[in-house]
Amino acid sequence: MKRNYKILTVVVLIAVALWGFSTKKFADPNQDKLMLQVMTYVLERGHYDPIEFNDSFSEKLFYDFIEVADPFKGFFTQPDIDKLAAYKYSLDDQIKNTDITFFNHFYLMLTQRIAVAEQHFNEIVKEPFDFEKTEVFNADYEQKPFVADEASLKNRWRLQLKFSVLSNYHDLVEERNKKLEEGQEAKSLQEIEAEARETVTKNMRDFFASMNERRREDWFYSYLSLVAEAFDPHTSYLSPQDKDAFDTGMSGKYFGIGARLQKKEGDINIVELISGGPAWRNQELEVGDKIIKVAQGDEEPVNVVGMRLDDAIKLIKGPEKTEVRLTVKRMDGSQRVISIVREEIELEETYLKTSLIKDGDASFGIINLPKFYVDFDNPKARNAAEDMKQELERLKASGAEGVIIDLRNNGGGSLQTVVEMGGLFIESGPIVQVRSSGGKRSVLADKDSSITWDGPLVILVNELSASASEILAAAMQDYKRAIVIGSKQTYGKGTVQQIYGLADILNDNSVGDIGALKLTIQKFYRVDGSSTQLEGVKSDIVVPDRYSYIDIGEKDSENPLPWDKIEPAKYKPWDAYKNLNQVIKRSQERIANRPQTALLDEQAKWIQFQRSENEIPLKYELYASKIAENEKAIEKFKTLDSYTYNLDYQSLPYEVKLFESDSTLRLKRERWHKDLKKDMVITEAVDVLKDIKQFAQHRPLAAVKD
Repeated sequence: MKRNYKILTVVVLIAVALWGFSTKKFADPNQDKLMLQVMTYVLERGHYDPIEFNDSFSEKLFYDFIEVADPFKGFFTQPDIDKLAAYKYSLDDQIKNTDITFFNHFYLMLTQRIAVAEQHFNEIVKEPFDFEKTEVFNADYEQKPFVADEASLKNRWRLQLKFSVLSNYHDLVEERNKKLEEGQEAKSLQEIEAEARETVTKNMRDFFASMNERRREDWFYSYLSLVAEAFDPHTSYLSPQDKDAFDTGMSGKYFGIGARLQKKEGDINIVELISGGPAWRNQELEVGDKIIKVAQGDEEPVNVVGMRLDDAIKLIKGPEKTEVRLTVKRMDGSQRVISIVREEIELEETYLKTSLIKDGDASFGIINLPKFYVDFDNPKARNAAEDMKQELERLKASGAEGVIIDLRNNGGGSLQTVVEMGGLFIESGPIVQVRSSGGKRSVLADKDSSITWDGPLVILVNELSASASEILAAAMQDYKRAIVIGSKQTYGKGTVQQIYGLADILNDNSVGDIGALKLTIQKFYRVDGSSTQLEGVKSDIVVPDRYSYIDIGEKDSENPLPWDKIEPAKYKPWDAYKNLNQVIKRSQERIANRPQTALLDEQAKWIQFQRSENEIPLKYELYASKIAENEKAIEKFKTLDSYTYNLDYQSLPYEVKLFESDSTLRLKRERWHKDLKKDMVITEAVDVLKDIKQFAQHRPLAAVKD
């Protein structure tokens, strides 16, 4: 299911004008039809490379919707699919005519089939499983056909549940064997099977509860998004909840109490208090509390037991400086009402973090950037470029001789922010080129001649570095400003999206919040003219990792736009360094000789093999043997985590002061530093920075300007 590997955060431009779509008049009393009409109108006229609504599109949409609704092929039978197939080649016509007959039929059948599957589940888990019987479970859902009849469907559920119970059963048997070896009392195998089955039963009840909570509108949102995704992987419909989550992810902020919630067995549980937030400072709410009621100030409380998690969160979130009262049930059974005033919550994990690296007498800096964040609604709020500039200044003040920018797993963010950030490392010049569907090319350049950091620079990337990450890495590579270290290539997302609120296009607030369309409107290109689409950015120095042989990238997603090339922009490569090729060669030799390198490559191949192993034995003896074999390999690869490198990591002085009032932040940084000490890529990056200083003939910036 390639759909699972899509990058979620994207390069974004927010629409400030909708005049291009304002001439059309929309009118339909049915809101679903109205949403479909508006969305398809914008798709056809605004997408970078619009597709045709035809039979080919219809057939793909048909099968994509089935896959999204029933990815494990546990709801529908083949006769069900055959009945639905009457619509297979007519969805394009329905969309053109704003007709949702297929969706209505599909939704009705799906809800019925989910109910039948739940009934199968309830019947199956009543009886013990026989782990002496030779059976096999096939986990290759993509290649599995739909079953022919109801009996076969029930048997598919039986095998799926048996596998889930067996997994728990095996762990409990291992614990039992240890107790018996130590002469302790232990449960019987029958009791262990019952315990393992009960655990799976509870988890599956939660699963079916979440499926039953999905409303018709949720499935319709999925349908709309699939229509949009047929154009390319990053064009999609955003429901009001998705748009809210998207904005929070981009800015790292929202207004609320600062608590993470999770629904389990019908209860809404507090699973984390966000450091520095009002709930954290209040010190009354505790992890493990169950929220029973929510009240707005002095208003009557609303019972949230059994409520959808999204709906409960809507009640708890709210405007800044307003009061919310939570009735909570403690783990000891007691209840209390807790009053909290909502505030702006900053999600610390969204923002960059910095550490000083001490290598003997030498000092270097590492800045980890999770995404290119920005608050489009508040230009004075935090953004990644301003924060990067501030951290670079702090590193200079702390004596850093080189800087590492860690963009691994960074899925992108704001296009303008990455342009501003690129300007921190060069005197002036283009950072990226963008081209619209009409072929018009624009060059986005840094026009500020000042440079925040002119010293040695290394950028770390991996297969999940995408979009804005690729723009920065590519620009610094083209300018010969930095050495890029990481996977063979980055994700390969070379497109620009824009957000259009559907209600804004209608120019009618009376329809309420009906979501938004995230639309691909441009492609971006490196300053040398080549696209990062599909091909990504090739690292100067390749370091193997555990995902080296797994298909993760734009080229492995559905409906990607093609690679192409345009005219290069006018730019002057950075000439403060010479002999960078010698630096790269020395690094490649070091990596090849490190004992971890061969083991990392072996682990990557093993993971690839494991992902292709879909036949799982359900006889305990065979299953246990397979697990033992896997654990032997895992034990071998554990040595990769045991390596530590002789580098010391320190928080910068301003952050050390924060630790006095924020012990949670201190613990997070300590864990981060512990992980950094085991990171071979960072150790190699430090060696590269030292080599740049020694071999690359770095000249002061003043000499470069002369």
